[in-house]
Amino acid sequence: MPTIQANGLELGYAIDGDGPETLVLVNGLADAKESWEAQIPAFAERYRVVSYDNRGVGESPTPPGPYSSAQMADDLHGLVDALGLERFHLLGVSMGGMIAQEYAIAHADRLLSASFCCTYSYPGPFCLRMFSCWRDLVPTLGVGFTQREVILWAFTTDFFEQHEDVVVEIEGLMAANPQPVEGYLAQLASIEDHDTRGRLGAVTCPAMTLVGREDILIYPKLSRRLHEELPDSKWVEVPGGHACLWEDPDAFNAAVLDYLGSVG
Repeated sequence: MPTIQANGLELGYAIDGDGPETLVLVNGLADAKESWEAQIPAFAERYRVVSYDNRGVGESPTPPGPYSSAQMADDLHGLVDALGLERFHLLGVSMGGMIAQEYAIAHADRLLSASFCCTYSYPGPFCLRMFSCWRDLVPTLGVGFTQREVILWAFTTDFFEQHEDVVVEIEGLMAANPQPVEGYLAQLASIEDHDTRGRLGAVTCPAMTLVGREDILIYPKLSRRLHEELPDSKWVEVPGGHACLWEDPDAFNAAVLDYLGSVG
């Protein structure tokens, strides 16, 4: 995969499709650009789709941390500038939704729309305690073990009961996650410290706040608070939990494409 100079880093990226408008995807914690494999074929039928590796994961470098969502939004800004993108749709999931918020606050004029999926403007006491456990687990048991544990929070119990073969496959992928410990911990800091409360009025582009109805990791109440502070946000619910984009990709993809079509 190619890399491109952005904000002083060589970021790994990919481009799929050749539609008239561009959609930029921003990954969650510990996820490389390949995590969009269930979305890109559907999205690339209508859009030019840009996916990339945040600092600390995949083919992008791991500079010393901690990182912030605003710092990674600066990486994103460098990427889209280097690619010559003037206006585009932006979609981020979980940590990627936090990065997308910071980008939209700073550069709403560059966006055709912004989609904030399974994310929050501020973590609150529940999430902060969960993240503290991850921070303690990773140095001793590794990124792979911690990601296996996160599966229990990210998918619904119905998914475990009905798709055992898929769960086993996902567990194997999570256990083999090659992200360096220092990259994970640096990214984790960004979701612990993320706070856009009181600043979301600057997101003047059309927005969507999407949740998995059964999300127990970033529970919908947190996303609702984000939605209510945005000037122009559509609230969308899809089946599944925090990993709704993998648990029911058809429903997630359809919701995203329906929204993008309404603002395109």
